[in-house]
Amino acid sequence: MSGVTPVIAVEALTKVFRGRAGLGRATWENPAVRAVTFDVGPGESLAIVGESGSGKTTLARMVVGLEAPTSGRMLLRGRELTRRPGREERRQRAAAIQIVFQDPYTSLTPHQAVRDSLDEVQRVFFARTASERRVRTSALLDAVGLGEREASALPKQLSGGQRQRAAIARAIAVEPGVLILDEPVSALDVSIQAQILNLLADLRRSLELTYLFITHDLAVVRQVADRVIVLYRGRAVELGTVDAILRAPLHPYSRRLLESVPRLHAIPERRAGVVEEHPTGCVFRARCPLAHPACEVEPELVEVAAGHRCRCWLVPAAASSETDQAPRP
Repeated sequence: MSGVTPVIAVEALTKVFRGRAGLGRATWENPAVRAVTFDVGPGESLAIVGESGSGKTTLARMVVGLEAPTSGRMLLRGRELTRRPGREERRQRAAAIQIVFQDPYTSLTPHQAVRDSLDEVQRVFFARTASERRVRTSALLDAVGLGEREASALPKQLSGGQRQRAAIARAIAVEPGVLILDEPVSALDVSIQAQILNLLADLRRSLELTYLFITHDLAVVRQVADRVIVLYRGRAVELGTVDAILRAPLHPYSRRLLESVPRLHAIPERRAGVVEEHPTGCVFRARCPLAHPACEVEPELVEVAAGHRCRCWLVPAAASSETDQAPRP
């Protein structure tokens, strides 16, 4: 992002979970995020896409400060964030970055009305009088489309869509510059999903927010994102604009994700499950229909066009032709 300081930049961010197997001394390691690098500019929305277990939520939790990285750097507006922030840095990071989770019920206080939760956030982060907080609370409720009845309700008295609106209101009450949205519509039915996505698009424009949008569903990406980074088993395998990746994905895993988007009258294809260890070489090799001997060595994430990068030995062939090329021997 030439000439513009990214709002968020991560460099070779890595998270390895470790533990002991039983009572013995044997240990296990799970590399959840593997040397991921990206940046997000002011007002931009970057979608991080991958199936369950790809590391996208772990990545989001590291950025927001809920998980400590094993290695790598994170920068917020050019200022490096520590891996294990103290109390004051956690507060500063919370004021700059807020997260909205998939299940809003777990992030809302069960015995606190929506209005009271918005008031509490303001008391923590701002020196406002009670009347100023009431005015601001009304504005927040209006911004997310909640009325007086919802404002007085407990989370259990709200529908899923209303709870998600309340969670979004609580996040923007802090007045952050960045919202991390972790599968915010996946638990909602299709009609409510559209409403929440439209709300998020409106808030992004009106509040000049920067989004990090976590999802497994490419169907929603076009509505919310400018660029996409595709993760597989913690590794970034493709990065580019929404148009480039949805129109002509280069990595075999990106293609599979696109093919899995439900289509009207389509019959889902049954695929045999694959048990994967932690092989050397390309992380997608065990599932890739185009795997060949070169894949025993992991390829680099290379730029194949302006702003479009891919981690695949077949990228030159895929990028130079509109038809599938045979794997190199």
